[in-house]
Amino acid sequence: MAKKGVLLVNLGTPDSPSTADVRKYLNEFLMDPRVIDVNPVLRTFLVKTIIVPFRAPKSAKLYQAIWDKQTGSPLLHYSLQQQKLLQQRLGDGYLVELAMRYQSPSIESALQRLKDALVSEIQVIPLFPQYASASTGSVHEKIMNLVKEWQTIPDISFINSFHNNDLMIETFADNAQKYQPETYDHILFSFHGLPQRQLKKCDHTHSYCLQADGCCNILNDTNKLCYSAQSHDTARLIAAKMNLPQGKYTVCFQSRLGSDPWVQPYTSEVIAQLAKEGKKRLLVFCPAFVADCLETVFEVTHEYGDEFKALGGEHVQLVESLNAEPKWIEALAGMVK
Repeated sequence: MAKKGVLLVNLGTPDSPSTADVRKYLNEFLMDPRVIDVNPVLRTFLVKTIIVPFRAPKSAKLYQAIWDKQTGSPLLHYSLQQQKLLQQRLGDGYLVELAMRYQSPSIESALQRLKDALVSEIQVIPLFPQYASASTGSVHEKIMNLVKEWQTIPDISFINSFHNNDLMIETFADNAQKYQPETYDHILFSFHGLPQRQLKKCDHTHSYCLQADGCCNILNDTNKLCYSAQSHDTARLIAAKMNLPQGKYTVCFQSRLGSDPWVQPYTSEVIAQLAKEGKKRLLVFCPAFVADCLETVFEVTHEYGDEFKALGGEHVQLVESLNAEPKWIEALAGMVK
């Protein structure tokens, strides 16, 4: 019998921490119309003349700080482990491929390997727990644009989101236990940020998103595909698993780019407020990421850690991502089957 194909897709990473490779990666990433969703002429001007020329050298230094001599990029390293372990878990009846939305290994090459293997069907799992047009939506669009050129197209299914997956929630909660969360003054659930305009575009009613305070606090039929609402739901489920009272944790958003308003509250501002309140020790989850990467290893541990200490805090502790944890691999297997 023909094997079933599984395609795991993460965001991407430069091929090396050199400025040239980081520049190449940023150009591909930021020129995606779903990432910077503005007029194409304006996007090209911003990316090619302002953002990438100034950001590439700075980002290269950050990548150099987290790049391992043996395993390279942490995001690619853990993604490859996830592919290998999922293949082992599923067995010979499946063929699991890994791709990055930007750079290597490419989606096109992974799809070609599945096609050459004559798989009977393809299940696509974008490795983003919460749906966003700029991440999951971009993966879906890229794959559909590629396979539309095939003369024979197998059954293809897409995972939209898995923000409330039980085993994923358990894995995040389990990862926190070794840090004795009860000894921390406050816990942050810091998700990757998005421009507010992208949230509004996902509100098909045009009358709900950001129209009232707390519109994302409860998941409902109107906001069920909203990135912010799904993020709040993920945080609430992890907090419930850990028996955290509501006042003990805060949902916030990091990695803002540009001057337009993004999803709030911003992580940096929350950290500043907590320091002002006299909090000394913070435990930070990043549940938008299934593998540790620049935004977790460096941004949280070093940038936010240094900011917090400069304001009088003592310690910011990152809770590691899902990486190669057995329960997470089991969660992936459950999505497939």
